[in-house]
Amino acid sequence: MKDVRRKVRRTQTIVPFGVGGIIDIRGESFVAADIRSWARHAEPVESPRLARKLGVEGFRSAPVIPSGKAAYTTRSGPSYVRFPKWLFCPQCREMQLWRPDLEVRDKQPTCGRCTAKPQLAPMRFIQVCRAGHMADIDWRRWAHSKSEGHAQRQCQVRRLRFVATPESSGLEALLVYCAVCRAGRNLAGVSQKNILKQTGMQCPGTHPWQAETDEADPCEETPQAVQRGASNVYFPITHSALDIPAPAGLSEEDVLTQKVVNHRIWPDFNAQNGSPIGDVFREFIADECGVPEDFVEALRRHQASESSSVQSPAASDDDLSIDEWAAFSAPESVADSKTFSVRRTELGTGHDDPQSMQELAAGVSAVVVADRVREVRALQGFSRYEPSSGDGEEGEGGHIVSVNTQNRAQWLPAVETYGEGVFIAVDEGRLSTWERLPSVRDWTRRIERNLDASFKADRLRGKSGPELLPRFVMLHTLAHHFIRQLSYDSGYNAASLRERVYARSHAPGSDLPPQAGVFIYTAAGDAEGTLGGLVRQGQPPHLVETLIRLLESAQWCSQDPLCADSTGRSLANLNRAACHACTLLPETCCEIDNSLLDRTLLIGDGEVPGFFRDVVRAAIEESAEAVELP
Repeated sequence: MKDVRRKVRRTQTIVPFGVGGIIDIRGESFVAADIRSWARHAEPVESPRLARKLGVEGFRSAPVIPSGKAAYTTRSGPSYVRFPKWLFCPQCREMQLWRPDLEVRDKQPTCGRCTAKPQLAPMRFIQVCRAGHMADIDWRRWAHSKSEGHAQRQCQVRRLRFVATPESSGLEALLVYCAVCRAGRNLAGVSQKNILKQTGMQCPGTHPWQAETDEADPCEETPQAVQRGASNVYFPITHSALDIPAPAGLSEEDVLTQKVVNHRIWPDFNAQNGSPIGDVFREFIADECGVPEDFVEALRRHQASESSSVQSPAASDDDLSIDEWAAFSAPESVADSKTFSVRRTELGTGHDDPQSMQELAAGVSAVVVADRVREVRALQGFSRYEPSSGDGEEGEGGHIVSVNTQNRAQWLPAVETYGEGVFIAVDEGRLSTWERLPSVRDWTRRIERNLDASFKADRLRGKSGPELLPRFVMLHTLAHHFIRQLSYDSGYNAASLRERVYARSHAPGSDLPPQAGVFIYTAAGDAEGTLGGLVRQGQPPHLVETLIRLLESAQWCSQDPLCADSTGRSLANLNRAACHACTLLPETCCEIDNSLLDRTLLIGDGEVPGFFRDVVRAAIEESAEAVELP
């Protein structure tokens, strides 16, 4: 299958134009093919922690297309194939089923019937199914689905036109009809459930980049007609991890141990215990890491014996936040690295400062600025029509489609970004006391009941932990308001910032330390990189002023009192006092899809005391005292 080359940013090959995603460029529509089309030209991306969690050998990023004449002589990937294939002329309204052999490199499809040769436009509606397949609607069958005459039912030529009739409006005004037998049908009801099945259409069991005869899978799912740009056409499943170096001051043996367990095939070696292939893996790891084979084998046996009682570096919980929290909590213990440079700072408040600043300093236990941070973001797969219920696993939601639709993916497409950030940890003692308040616990349980009933429960539990703690909702809301305020103060727009919330609960009996902090960092490395704006805002006196302002702004919303008094907002009622006017962010910023947000737990109301309630009250009193009465 031929492909048409167009340029996109490297970060866009993961989201939103990753494998299976649709992109519109200058009136043309394409879909990204799977990773088989660009494996040989991809560049490796290192992230051992993320690779172990996802069970793959590694990651690769799309190659950069060179500029100038070299761009026309270098074959680069990934490939984007034209979809939908049904196109129509905006002048004569003739419809044409485009074929790959009609493609001309770097040329847009044009109408051969009109003198002006206008560019053909893609049809607005396509079909998808819960199994993740996507295909063109059979417009020939649609146009003849209400045929009554014998000549119309037996029509074989079926030259179609897509016209707009002035007699009506909406989808009823759009008509697909056959220019030969005059059979036709408008698009009214095309998006109704089971309408395609009622007209005799089935899911072909393919993706747009697959050949229907060679790679089709039997699919019994009912196809659903949706608009090409609808939000339920593509749900990417992404994972990300920060590059955390080894702790400083490790012995030589500890350094070698870290090197071995971080090797890309270490999980495969552990899984092949006693088999001949395991001996090959052991020899390969020992050779690449520069250690004896006995050292590798002894390490495997030690971890196997301790796995039932003690968590080892390789057999620990796959929660990536554990290592990240440890690095931010004790930045002085992290070895200096070119990809991760952090240092501790402070709010810079004193006894002479206003009461609001002193209250804030009492609630914040640590501030760390990251002058340099590296993030790896990988695309595991996607679903259509319905988002998947789990974190990479099949469930009651949509079926997970792998980025390799033919074989098991040995590697995943990924992108690495470099930037900066600010980490804030709140006082654990104050936070634990606040969480034990009955009103706070009861308020959070109401949100958790909605979470249990949501199709996103498994995925959100992967971030919040087995139990939804009040600290998670509060800190997640704090992170959103922090990003909104930084977009005014730091020079970055909100869409170029991302959050990482460290507030998850752990399983009963776990010896892992409690987490209570947020990390805000730049995400668009290829566009804005490290400008220094976040680091500056994370140092005194800027940070304390930023935090006071965001807490003051969190009190008001243009949708109040509807927003403030809400008992359930957003999808599955997973938000409370949070809406687009006050709290929600662009989808690229939030790691859990703008869910589990509530201003009430942040600033409080008449029923529930917010964690920063005293800070807000002190700030209001100071503002009132500063007003000069006439």
